[in-house]
Amino acid sequence: MMDAATIAQAVRTREVSAREIARDALGRIAASNGAINAFTDITAERALAEADAVDATIAAGGDPGPLCGVPFAAKNLFDLKDVVTLAGSIIEKRRAPAQADAFCVAQLRRAGAVCVGALNMDEYAYGFTTENSHYGPVHNPHDLTRIAGGSSGGSGAAVAAGMVPISMGTDTNGSIRVPASLNGIFGIKPTYGRLSRAGGVLFVPSLDHVGPFARSVADLACAYDALQGRDPADPVQADRPAAPVSGHLAGGIGGLRVARLGGYFARGGLAVAQDATERVAAALGARDRIEFPEAAAARAAAYLITASEGAQLRLPDLRTRPQDFEPFTLDRLLAGALVPAQWVLHAQRVRSVVRDRVAALFRDWDILVAPATPTSATPIGQAAIEIDGQMVALRPNYGLYTQPISFLGLPVLAVPIQNADGELPIGVQLIGAPWAEQTLFRAAAWLEREGICTAPVAKWS
Repeated sequence: MMDAATIAQAVRTREVSAREIARDALGRIAASNGAINAFTDITAERALAEADAVDATIAAGGDPGPLCGVPFAAKNLFDLKDVVTLAGSIIEKRRAPAQADAFCVAQLRRAGAVCVGALNMDEYAYGFTTENSHYGPVHNPHDLTRIAGGSSGGSGAAVAAGMVPISMGTDTNGSIRVPASLNGIFGIKPTYGRLSRAGGVLFVPSLDHVGPFARSVADLACAYDALQGRDPADPVQADRPAAPVSGHLAGGIGGLRVARLGGYFARGGLAVAQDATERVAAALGARDRIEFPEAAAARAAAYLITASEGAQLRLPDLRTRPQDFEPFTLDRLLAGALVPAQWVLHAQRVRSVVRDRVAALFRDWDILVAPATPTSATPIGQAAIEIDGQMVALRPNYGLYTQPISFLGLPVLAVPIQNADGELPIGVQLIGAPWAEQTLFRAAAWLEREGICTAPVAKWS
């Protein structure tokens, strides 16, 4: 599929109709989804109607917006009007269809984009692999025997496979950055409170973020810009003016102060993760390695907050329908329901202390570079991974490098590294100070232009 900018220009100049683009996307989905399992709902009639509306606006001399005619899809925890919002669960099937689109979906539509469906995910966003026992696992387009990451696995795979140029995901502990890494695409977890989460099923309210995926920095920037907007329906959204990034992609990296995170972030992962990080750090001129204060403590505290908040939201169903949860999700939610309040309060104190210590790093540095995942995509069904010479559970440990950063609400842009021929891609995190997304986009665009970070073509696309 063409990139978003090319589609929008072609539709705007009437070289091709939005309906033709929508039909092409629906055809790609029909051809690929059986193998990849990225979509749980395909909204074909809606897509064609929205595309026709775009064409009608252009025919009348209007401008539908910067994403006119661009197909997109959303993780199935976002409300799509007239579609049941599954959130990866069979429990949610009993709910009535959504009465309106989630705010982020509506924002993309206001920019002229066309919604083609809802995407597979881990149940209630509690996972890193999207091996969903209700709706089946999402298969990685680079190797169908491997995972696509999670919890936004369908979102990552749909973009990597070329079904849509843009998709929407969420990130609580790494659920945008992990699929971006394993699928070899770009993904942005903005600053906590930057984008509205209204109209989505929350997992951990104090940690949940929303953000887009794309195969290029320009497409990611255009989607991110369209998503900004004040929404009183999300009480945690910061009252800050929009800060578009699309106009900041052409500059170089001169003047940027970049450091690589060492210590905790230089341990645990396989060589492929550390090598990719070193390539990005070196390209950005990072000569120093610095410590991320209390990274292990931050991750431990994030575990407690995640388990406790996640369980509290699901308590009614845990009491009445425990058999309808995935076993892996059920075990963790039940454990979270039993976490003592004192532990959670202590975890929040740790959060406050670590936030202050990490904030001090950005007095000296603009970007911190770290691995996104400890390894590239592992086989579907694999239960364990080697970390520091020990075999540990695979599912929770894909968040080894992402979780301490989500905990603090920092903006992070995941960039892909294409490894040697035959090897799977892997991602690297560019971490910025709060509200400094423009800096991250500027660095990512430069890395893409230099050929260091580009989205590889998937074998199944």
